[in-house]
Amino acid sequence: MIPPFRADHIGSLLRPKKLREAFRRHSLGEIPERELRAVQDDCIGDVIALQQECGMPVVTDGEFRRVSYWEKFVRLTSGLEVRNAVFRFHDAHGHESDFTAPYVRSKVARSAPITADEFRFVKEHAARTPKITMPAPSTMHFYRFNDWGDRSAYRDASAFFADLGKVYQQEIAELAAAGCRYVQIDEVAIAILCDPAAREKVKAMGEDPDRLVELYIEAINQAVANRPRDVRVGVHVCRGNYKGMYLSEGGYDSVAEKFFGRTNVDHFLLEFDTPRAGGFAPLRFLPKGKGVVLGLVSSKTPMLEQVDDLRRRADEAARYMDAARLAISPQCGFASSIGGNPVTEADERAKLKLCVDAARAIWGQA
Repeated sequence: MIPPFRADHIGSLLRPKKLREAFRRHSLGEIPERELRAVQDDCIGDVIALQQECGMPVVTDGEFRRVSYWEKFVRLTSGLEVRNAVFRFHDAHGHESDFTAPYVRSKVARSAPITADEFRFVKEHAARTPKITMPAPSTMHFYRFNDWGDRSAYRDASAFFADLGKVYQQEIAELAAAGCRYVQIDEVAIAILCDPAAREKVKAMGEDPDRLVELYIEAINQAVANRPRDVRVGVHVCRGNYKGMYLSEGGYDSVAEKFFGRTNVDHFLLEFDTPRAGGFAPLRFLPKGKGVVLGLVSSKTPMLEQVDDLRRRADEAARYMDAARLAISPQCGFASSIGGNPVTEADERAKLKLCVDAARAIWGQA
């Protein structure tokens, strides 16, 4: 079988306490890199077993070698550093939280393999299809879109993305040579640009949100250009995921035709767990041959969804596209950063198994 499978998950999983403690001690210089890596290896082995016990046809390392979904990419790409973002996370109760973002300090280049070690370890220890996740190119630009980098390094964003695209191409080529056949690109900026409030903020700071959408679509296309034909690429669209909080809301209507039609990937993993994500009507713009993984199960709350409700929603989505091209997953990862979401490991296990059970109930297979 080739991705997308009928049941999938987004990639990041809750870091066990001993892994969080190892990261903390390593950051303080109390343990060497080899000791941190030994803890990572042990915890990844456990989380691979967890996914397989749940019946998942695809497995990841839980992003256990990363502090956040983009941290390792920035750390191992020369020319990038970390500064404060211009956006803030928030929740339904009005609580807010600042966060950090990449900044382009100088010319970018791939200074070391970024995810190849993650793939090789999972491939060696898993009986199911390994998936590798990477932050979308827009991650390195959008969170500080009005001051994204040193203009002495790049005159404009297009020149920057041309070089950044080469980093992705080199990384994907090495992954493919190692046997990787499933890569996921995690795209947040285009989801934020579905939010009318975010679009107004972008305009107020002197940028055109529609131009940014086009820029980020082209950046993804550059990143995945020249990949081997048997390497499947999915784009996960996320509205932000930090300790149960989010960055934006709004349906896909304003970007769907352009984004679905012009992004050169095989399928999309889309958030649909709350009304914030809008309805399924934008799926009518999916070109034939491209699939959609419906993110119907929430990774942000412990409440366990019901299979009958998931079946009803999948049937609603099938009104707008061929049901044969649909699948199901949580709407996002369980721990986009090391802190994780406000759910337990038991909740995580139940939700992963629910995706498998729902896929079998709805489509007869996972």
